[in-house]
Amino acid sequence: MNIDSMTHAARKAMNHNPEIRNWIENYIKNKVRAEKSELSDQEFENYWKYHKPEIIHERSLEGFLAYREHKINNDLK
Repeated sequence: MNIDSMTHAARKAMNHNPEIRNWIENYIKNKVRAEKSELSDQEFENYWKYHKPEIIHERSLEGFLAYREHKINNDLK
């Protein structure tokens, strides 16, 4: 499966399962927040408000892979 197909599958999973979507959005938001540590909380929330759709779209595969790893690790416990 190529990257485009995997990214599409990740976004499809997010669109069909609110639990997955919420987990991935929180994961990505936390990662972006760490990357934008120079912004105040208010500045970051404003940034996130306007850039969230683009960022979620671009990083959906990264988020889905992290979600899958998280689920596997928790299911093994």
